[in-house]
Amino acid sequence: MRLEGKVAVVTGGAQGIGAAIAEGLRAEGAAVVVADLNPPEDGIRADVSREDDVRRMVDETLERHGRLDILINNAGLYASLAMRPFTEIPLEEWRQVMDVNVASMFLTCRAAVPVMREQGGGKIVNISSGTPFRGVPFLLHYVTSKGAIVALTRALAKELGKDSINVNCVAPGFTMSEGVKANPDVVEKLRDVSIAARTIQRDQVPEDVVGAVVFLCTPAADFVTGQTMVIDGGQYFH
Repeated sequence: MRLEGKVAVVTGGAQGIGAAIAEGLRAEGAAVVVADLNPPEDGIRADVSREDDVRRMVDETLERHGRLDILINNAGLYASLAMRPFTEIPLEEWRQVMDVNVASMFLTCRAAVPVMREQGGGKIVNISSGTPFRGVPFLLHYVTSKGAIVALTRALAKELGKDSINVNCVAPGFTMSEGVKANPDVVEKLRDVSIAARTIQRDQVPEDVVGAVVFLCTPAADFVTGQTMVIDGGQYFH
């Protein structure tokens, strides 16, 4: 129970990787608040690309639990996006991806950090993707947004080190989550080629990400910050 007494917010935590992370944090003793567009009964409905929703998410967490120790920035757009040449991506869709995948993390961190500072520290874990490291084509807006998350993590870690707030990033490979499974076209195009490129040649499942995220939230990672951990079964080495 390494997180006994800690309070965590997991965005996009109603299903897939987010739900697995939420369960992993609970298993270590944390009280977990799930924020999602379609949250579970005890969660908070929030569109994390909207400033008012993010502010309310943090306020409700404090009302329920009195503190906020861990922020998992997991919400994002991916499986519903069509794979296509970058010249065919509408500007509106590009901006939507940047809002949901990147601006949301700026907003959630901006809302949560003052609370963590007042408490004397905290842990932030941003969920990126292995795609910017491999240069995956035909999803330029998604890949660009996930690369931005890595940069955000490094810069914010430098800014918050003096406040004892650790900021790290986890970058999963192609994961067979509920959202991915609901889009057969994505599975057909990416599943087999992803497995074939891995050192560990099997499907990646949401639970594969949990151990690293939980570790980064525990005291065992108090001296780890600004780092990105790629978890893709050995598809990319760096």
